[in-house]
Amino acid sequence: MSAPPAAIAPPDAGRLSIRARHLTRIYTVGSVQVSAIDGINLSVTRGQFVVLKGDSGSGKSTLLSLLAGLDRLTTGELTVAGRNLNQGSEAELTDFRRHTVGMVFQAFNLLPTLTVLENVCLPGLLAGRGYHTVRAKARELLEWLGLGDRLGHQPSQLSGGEMQRTAIARALINDPAIVLADEPTGNLDSRNARTVMALLADLNRRFERTVVIATHSDLADAYATMVLRLQDGRVAT
Repeated sequence: MSAPPAAIAPPDAGRLSIRARHLTRIYTVGSVQVSAIDGINLSVTRGQFVVLKGDSGSGKSTLLSLLAGLDRLTTGELTVAGRNLNQGSEAELTDFRRHTVGMVFQAFNLLPTLTVLENVCLPGLLAGRGYHTVRAKARELLEWLGLGDRLGHQPSQLSGGEMQRTAIARALINDPAIVLADEPTGNLDSRNARTVMALLADLNRRFERTVVIATHSDLADAYATMVLRLQDGRVAT
């Protein structure tokens, strides 16, 4: 794989990427309260490659949702890339998601009616960046990821590996300080899974992007600087 394009800017230096203290997320189901995340303490410095492990229901996806500002904590403290997520308004959380974190999902979540290029451009345009600047950067990212001949294709015309690489380009379009990935290789064959994991590791090493991956796979273990095993919403010891 070639070097990442210059369009990927370095993150701010000297920043503690993630700080969680007594982080708790409780859901109410009928008359029952369920602790999906139960008092987690966590410190992640800039540029770490964090792998979240655990059985289904252990809290991996909930923790990622909290880190991404997609869900709100019930109690505790959470700071991500210098942004306090304890009490942010909806507008502030939207701004955080657009500019600070990039998300990669198992299901790709590409819009089926848009082309590859349009899917990648969309977050940049929603963030208020200029059309021509966003389009040029999207093309550069897609060329780097080996998708230069797929710009006008729709997701239904891509393989699983191509869809996930498109999703990674989309996650990077706004130069996020942190990349969060929820089972990013879950729908891929072994060859494409290794390619995607190596790509995320390359971003982490070359540009000190903090990467947090929730996965059942062992492919990420070789790149991990920190492995957290969750059980019943807690960090297992």
